[in-house]
Amino acid sequence: GEAMVRGLAGKVSAVYSAFAADAFIGDVTPRLEPLELKARIRAMSEGLRRYLPADYPQAVSILLATLGPELTLEEGMFNEGWFVLPIAQFVEDYGLDHFDVSLDAMVEITKRNTAEFAVRPYIVRDAERVLARLREYVDHPNAHVRRWVSEGTRPRLPWGQRLDVFIRDPQPTLALLEQLKDDPELYVRKSVANHLNDIAKDHPELVAEVAARWYASGSEGTRWIVRHGLRTLIKRGDPAALAILGYDVGAAVTAAHFAVQPETIRVGDSLRLALTLSNDGADEHDVVIDFRVHFVKANGKSSPKVFKWTTRRLAAGESIMLEKSVPLKPVTTRRYYPGWHAIDVQVNGQVLATSGFTLV
Repeated sequence: GEAMVRGLAGKVSAVYSAFAADAFIGDVTPRLEPLELKARIRAMSEGLRRYLPADYPQAVSILLATLGPELTLEEGMFNEGWFVLPIAQFVEDYGLDHFDVSLDAMVEITKRNTAEFAVRPYIVRDAERVLARLREYVDHPNAHVRRWVSEGTRPRLPWGQRLDVFIRDPQPTLALLEQLKDDPELYVRKSVANHLNDIAKDHPELVAEVAARWYASGSEGTRWIVRHGLRTLIKRGDPAALAILGYDVGAAVTAAHFAVQPETIRVGDSLRLALTLSNDGADEHDVVIDFRVHFVKANGKSSPKVFKWTTRRLAAGESIMLEKSVPLKPVTTRRYYPGWHAIDVQVNGQVLATSGFTLV
């Protein structure tokens, strides 16, 4: 909002006395009100382009001089340095003809916030040139830069430009992940896991092969990456992924009881799920328990979304009772439509029981 525009203007004025701060504020602020987050960031970037020198390297050097000290904590990027986002957008939008200057700038930006979005047009323009630089950063002393190597090349990064070159062939980024899978920082390993999960959506067999190798011979940190990185395949009930984590698709487990209450609800209310699981076999089994809500779409058809419930170890002959409250609260990523919504219980990838509710 306006406070961020004014703060950014002050930072630029402090390092570049010719900056027309009042004109910049008066130009950019009125444009923001109807816009959402990403569009506001771009509006500020466009304003910087109008009021900074036309020479891109000079303009970038001015912006880099405003950055201040490097972040030291993971959460710093989420509660400090929001003013850096328009600077990263500036590099994303205007720097493609100055490849090395821009990539150098992204490294400095990443130390204070993130350049995971900014790097993506550069990958589209010349993936090998970017990869050559990123290979140099897998051992960078700054954890934010190491994370950027993984996060910036994620093929399906939320909010980011999709990288079809890596969707078609993930081998170049898998080579980067191999170098990062034992990173000492959980912050970096989280990105590696999310990247692996992205690849799994298009290359499940390849990811299962990589994950099996990592899980068999990796550290506990690497094994955590595998567990987190296989989450989409686990939700899909992929037998190879389940086997890597020790879940037996053929386990003799049954749902003795599954109920959903109330039968009719409105958006904002909560469902109550009650489940009784029994291990009818002679061996104990580890089980991963999920549930799928078949959300009604605008055309009246339904589409399932899998939600995590829990994981348990069932002894031979053991039965357990589970309950879960599921709030149907409004969210920006889903629109609700009235009608019958089926709910499945999925255990080790197998649907064991179905019930449902009516949304009015």
